[in-house]
Amino acid sequence: MRLEIGCQDRVGIAQSVLAIFVERGIDLRGIELKQPGKIFINIPDLEFSELQSFMPQLRLIDGVVDVKTTPYMPSEREKNEFETLVKTFPDPFISVDNKGQIRVVNNIAAQIMCESLEHIIGEHVGQWLKGFNFSRWLDGEEVLAQTRRVKFQDDDFVADIIPIHIAEGEEKKVLAGAVLILKSEARLGQQISVFKKANENDFTGIQANSSSMRKLIREAKRMALLDSSMLIVGETGTGKELLARACHAASDRAEKPFMTLSCAALPDDAAETELFGAGAAGQANSKRGIFESADGGTIFFDEVGEMSAKLQTKVLRVIQDGTFRRIDDEKEIKVNVRFIGSTNRDLLNMVSLGEFREDLYYRLNVLGLNIPSLRERRSDIVPLAELFVAKFGQRIGKSHISFDPECLEFIEHYPWPGNVRQLENVLIRAVSLIEGNIIMTSHLQLPAYTREHGYLEQDFEGTLDAAVKNFEADLLRKLYPAYPSTRQLAKKLGLSHTAIANKLRDYDINKKTVKI
Repeated sequence: MRLEIGCQDRVGIAQSVLAIFVERGIDLRGIELKQPGKIFINIPDLEFSELQSFMPQLRLIDGVVDVKTTPYMPSEREKNEFETLVKTFPDPFISVDNKGQIRVVNNIAAQIMCESLEHIIGEHVGQWLKGFNFSRWLDGEEVLAQTRRVKFQDDDFVADIIPIHIAEGEEKKVLAGAVLILKSEARLGQQISVFKKANENDFTGIQANSSSMRKLIREAKRMALLDSSMLIVGETGTGKELLARACHAASDRAEKPFMTLSCAALPDDAAETELFGAGAAGQANSKRGIFESADGGTIFFDEVGEMSAKLQTKVLRVIQDGTFRRIDDEKEIKVNVRFIGSTNRDLLNMVSLGEFREDLYYRLNVLGLNIPSLRERRSDIVPLAELFVAKFGQRIGKSHISFDPECLEFIEHYPWPGNVRQLENVLIRAVSLIEGNIIMTSHLQLPAYTREHGYLEQDFEGTLDAAVKNFEADLLRKLYPAYPSTRQLAKKLGLSHTAIANKLRDYDINKKTVKI
């Protein structure tokens, strides 16, 4: 039986409590004093009826507030907590005294040591661990925590070696031993992988070292809380779907489905069936479409600029009022869905050319996000590269892969026309092919690029004259809204207004085709 005695903090109260037990000849197994005002007593083989006979005496002691039974002593709880922690600890754990002799090991450590506890306890830890002189370290003048690579039963481990000091007085400390926590290469790799793993349902999975990406994430977090349609614009491979998923996960719809339709991958008929479903509910061949399946959640139109005119018309109605019909069914179905579109094309220019519905564009582009290209966020390139290499290296059992300094500089200054996706694919191949642990520039299979001449596009088709005209037309189309007269534009570009007027006419650029 164990008692917990609540009392005031006064000199001699513990002696008064113990005197009652001495008077009755009751043997005590233990007594513990816990501040403030707690005395715990362990009494073996005491019947409760006997306790009741002198409980009033304990309560009458000056300063005693309460007396009650308790299931355990504080030291018993602490001991059991420690033993449970050590035994279930997922990595090898060893405790040694100040001579390096083993006092405690957990189950995993004992399994690796292949010995029973009676053959381990009391033995010097150096029998099983090589690569660190424990005796010299323990005998040193100042024993400080260490992290070392060691051999534990001939396998490589990283050991956190932490000294145990016991206070002796206010300033002096006595070394009582040390604890060792060991991590295998595989366990370290798993932990690094989990730590760095991009979470597709969280903005933390998006690399944002650059100011432009940090600004984008701040805007996306605010927009995610709104329930309006969203249009994400960015070049191929910038991570538009990843951002869309993060916005969905941060919204009130996070627990509902996130459905994707690749607008470029399906012909009209197949896309309609995918979106709207087919047949009346309950029929043998009926099929639920994405709109029904995503009810309450989010639908992501990947590359919405590739959507056909016919499909644009049908999708517009669903965005407007949330109703549609399955193919071959007259019954209207109403859903509550948020729409997020993505594109790498200039939709506004497509609207001006009649290639994309203006009303659909404005229905989708209620909230807009523009993802910068990778070459516009250079401070993100190296962290992304290191993240990909760590992830892929772990996947195929290669650890500690690093980059040659020249390779890192090349990666940072390469234009990456395929953006993050291209960087990821190139590094997957490099990690797979390297013999050692250092990635060199020669391991990167990329079109030639130099700082002096830029990106040398090997797949370029056409003539120089056509390329120059395309560039010229694109430049004029971008500048015209800011300089909407031939004289203004001519002055900006250093040409005569007649030359500019001719070029605008040749390229069919005017106030009707360009939004001003």
